Formats: sequence, structure tokens, C-alpha cells
Amino acid sequence: MRWVTRERPKTDRIACPWLIKKFIDPDAEFVYVPADQVVETANREGSHSYDASGATYTHRDGLCSFEVLVEEYKIDDPAVKLLARIVHGADISDDRDATPQSRGLLAVAEGFYLLELGDDLRQLELSLPVYDALYAWCQHEIATA
Repeated sequence: MRWVTRERPKTDRIACPWLIKKFIDPDAEFVYVPADQVVETANREGSHSYDASGATYTHRDGLCSFEVLVEEYKIDDPAVKLLARIVHGADISDDRDATPQSRGLLAVAEGFYLLELGDDLRQLELSLPVYDALYAWCQHEIATA
């Protein structure tokens, strides 16, 4: 299935594809388009939309898009739930201190954004290992708690 979101991804628009590929749709394809074209593109192509105004999976009830996906798809993995709190703090400006790791993730996400790679899919490819590493750390934290 194709998943459509806003171009020039940062935290949530990189974290969501990681979650989607790992826990929801391993064959997912991601499309980045201008913000005002997300819903129209998704509807036209029969795709899922996320992290954009009017998207199927986007911020709601104080949750970031990553958390909404975890909730909607009933992902009951304690390490994913910890990662969701980290992503929340990095993505929601009023909650930067949700976890001690949130500001670090924000700095890394902003750094990738500032590299201006000119190719959103390349940025996604380079950024995904950050979430693999964070997930491994979350698994370790849960196992040793």
C-alpha cells in the first residue's frame, strides 16, 4: 500500500514510515507531496494519508501521528510505546521534555532536515537506522526495568 504525507519530512514523517514498515505494512511505499496535495493524492491513488491536515492518521487528542498509528493498529509492544513517548516529545513543541531522549531525537531529526538532501526518500533511507537504534534501546530499557 502507498502512504502519502507532506514533503520535507522531519520527526513524525520519518518515525511513522519506520513504524509502518516494521509493524503495519512491510511492503509499504512512501510518497511525499506538497502539504495541500496530501489528502487529494491519497484519495486519488487509494492510498493512506498521514501527518497532514485532514489526513487519515494525523495529530489528534494531543497525540502525534506516530502515537495515533500505534493506537489505531493496536500495537501492544512496550518498547514501541516507549519510543512513541520519545517521538511525541520530539514532535510536539509543548511536550519537549516528555522523555530525556526527546530533545536528542529532535536534534537528530532537525539535523537530517537541515542537510537539505533534496530527496525525501533518500532522507527517509538515511534516517530509518536512527529509529532502529532507538527501538533497540527501548527494548533494552524495557527488558532491564
